[in-house]
Amino acid sequence: MENDKLQLFEDKAIRTAWDEEAEEWYFSIVDVVAVLTDSPNPQTYWRVMKKRLKDEGNETVTNCNALKMTAADGKKRLTDVATTEQLLRIIQSIPSPKAEPFKLWLAEVGRERIEETIDPELTIERALETYLKKGYTREWINQRLQAIQVRKELTDEWQDRGVQKGVEYAILTDEITRAWSGMTTRQYKKLKGLKKENLRDNMSTMEIVLNMLAEATTTELSKVHQPQGFEESKEIAKRGGSYAGETRKSIEADTGRPIITSQNAAQLNDVVTGMIKGVADAEKDEDKKE
Repeated sequence: MENDKLQLFEDKAIRTAWDEEAEEWYFSIVDVVAVLTDSPNPQTYWRVMKKRLKDEGNETVTNCNALKMTAADGKKRLTDVATTEQLLRIIQSIPSPKAEPFKLWLAEVGRERIEETIDPELTIERALETYLKKGYTREWINQRLQAIQVRKELTDEWQDRGVQKGVEYAILTDEITRAWSGMTTRQYKKLKGLKKENLRDNMSTMEIVLNMLAEATTTELSKVHQPQGFEESKEIAKRGGSYAGETRKSIEADTGRPIITSQNAAQLNDVVTGMIKGVADAEKDEDKKE
């Protein structure tokens, strides 16, 4: 668990802590209450609210943890904390105008998820829109959407082979990643300075292509050799990833440059923006010469 850090919301500090093992952010509940309620005594407000929610049988409050965080006097004290999911549930129970935007957002997200269940094509359309808003190029987005399809085919194959969702999927993914990149998923994310962010969303086009090759190869090997259960599928995952790993090494030997870098999405988008601007400036110079 990393030391608690401060994040600002409406110019007010909220203490947070990052659990690297669980890959989860924890937020100080009393700090969020202070921001959303303007209560003169947020500790008392939360204590009363917590009792009320417990009396109502709210499991979210029951499952909240306590972590030592730095108080205003500089001393470490146990503080009730919540994950993002728990925090959003608690916010729903805060009768404050400042909490309304969060509640409206949650209602909108819920509506969108129901619509996507009825019409799955909406999921792809919204993903495309989100990536465009974040500054990704259409070329990168096309590769990313294709990677999602490749991943879906792989997980469908794992399901057919008796692999369990959750931990077993994560372990097999780790084996594939290590075989082609030389790093575990966690090490890869750490290299790029990521925490909760999606690793694939922070890959360059070449990184995505090699990851797709690793996953697509694993799917093909699994269909041919038909492993039974987790352990046999683990061996297939290693082999599938290794073929992409060999390809990576061959390309790096030819170009003399590493394919895997520490650049994340923000940095990659800055590079692409710079390249586009450079090309545009060059074209303007050519036009002037003519």
